[in-house]
Amino acid sequence: MGLKSQLIDPRSAGRRPRRAAYALPTLFTAGNIFLGYLSILRSFRGAMAAAAGAGGAPEHFAVAAKAIVAAAVLDGLDGRIARMTNTTSDFGREMDSLSDVVSFGMAPAVLAYAWGVQFVDTSIGPNWRDHILRAGYFVAFLFLLCGAARLARFNIQKNPIPKNPGRPDRKYFVGLPIPAAAAMVATVVLAFDSQPLAWAPLSIAWLVLLGGLGLLMVGTWRYYSFKGIALNKPHTPLLIIVVGAAIFAVWNWPQPALVCMAAAYVLSGIFIRLGGIIRRRLRPS
Repeated sequence: MGLKSQLIDPRSAGRRPRRAAYALPTLFTAGNIFLGYLSILRSFRGAMAAAAGAGGAPEHFAVAAKAIVAAAVLDGLDGRIARMTNTTSDFGREMDSLSDVVSFGMAPAVLAYAWGVQFVDTSIGPNWRDHILRAGYFVAFLFLLCGAARLARFNIQKNPIPKNPGRPDRKYFVGLPIPAAAAMVATVVLAFDSQPLAWAPLSIAWLVLLGGLGLLMVGTWRYYSFKGIALNKPHTPLLIIVVGAAIFAVWNWPQPALVCMAAAYVLSGIFIRLGGIIRRRLRPS
């Protein structure tokens, strides 16, 4: 007996799932919101510890970044579980979008500013430091705004079709998904051992990365969604090897492995776009 059949209410005429079954994906969404809330609190604590000169700021920033990564994992599970149990609903979709704004919009924006901009070295001069801080305010807000716009566009388009669609048997996201952008922010923080950035050129490069992530989210370049991979179907040995290698790398070298995986996905949309342009130019007229 499958999972769907176990969750079916036998008293319903239309074989609807039991009411308790709808709570299962909602629990994952609630966990997503909690992790985003936790990340914001730990970012505040890390900023206060660093401003006071006390120890423990990197530990707070590390917890904030790990909470965002964990929220991204839960976000990938709640929708898949809802589809597996046939409990998808409009309420669940709206709840998921609101939680994404907190966990992948507000939380990484706060972490990005507190970790990468707020403690830039004062030796560069007060004027330059003030300009970087103001740019940090704007770019962090831009990241949040682009993420919210990305979610709003996804909600109003049931089947978003990019201008340059790929193969019909593959499913794509239009624009960089906000969980992937947030994971990129969190993994970079972890890759630097969560030590706040103090060198001005690094802070400027950090702001450039944030701005680029925001533009990719509101862009129309496509990203592979992985929704075509079903957990209850057999897969090729190559997929099993890739997943096993990824788990092994994350277990043994978590910081470089996570940032490389996040960067590879962010860059994949750029490569897909460039590949499409090159193919069209090389195609005979």
